[in-house]
Amino acid sequence: MNSNTRVVVRLLAVVLTMGALAWAAVPFYSWFCRVTGFGGTTNIAAAAPGDVLDETVTIRFDSNVAPGMGWEFRPVQREMTLRIGETGLAFYEAVNITGETITGTASYNVSPDAAGYYFDKIDCFCFTEQTLKPGERVEMPVTFFVDPEMVTDRDAKGIRDITLSYTFFRKDEPAQRSASAAAAVGAAAATIDAPADLAVN
Repeated sequence: MNSNTRVVVRLLAVVLTMGALAWAAVPFYSWFCRVTGFGGTTNIAAAAPGDVLDETVTIRFDSNVAPGMGWEFRPVQREMTLRIGETGLAFYEAVNITGETITGTASYNVSPDAAGYYFDKIDCFCFTEQTLKPGERVEMPVTFFVDPEMVTDRDAKGIRDITLSYTFFRKDEPAQRSASAAAAVGAAAATIDAPADLAVN
């Protein structure tokens, strides 16, 4: 193996390693946030708790789209008031205003951050990818509750206003990006291994 080939192999190894680390970082961070409620990340529950308190909490709904998303996205209702422990059902509306089919994924969080650990979703459009054809409009549900244990938490017990926020992004295409990176490395290898007289010409 000549020195040029070794350089190319090392470059390819760096690209693949960085890609693997970036891929692993996303699910690890997502898991960490779900377990700790860090950054206002919500939890997922199979069903609502049995206890419903007399105390109420107001949920406000917020929506955003990433640059270049090509969608209009908004909550159908701006807020709702529920008893703590009661199951709520809210809807968001999305419209594809472009001439192409677009697949998106939604990230989410709640504020204040201390409420994230106690905000539980039973079902949500954000659990799966959403694909809209040109001009298509959909209403997407989210089913949730606020865990009654929040009232026993020293930092969260006084919270009675919570904002649930979503941001839609175009679906990432990691395979396509990896192929592009590999093609770039391959092109670099071809240039390095080219005979000197051909490179000059």
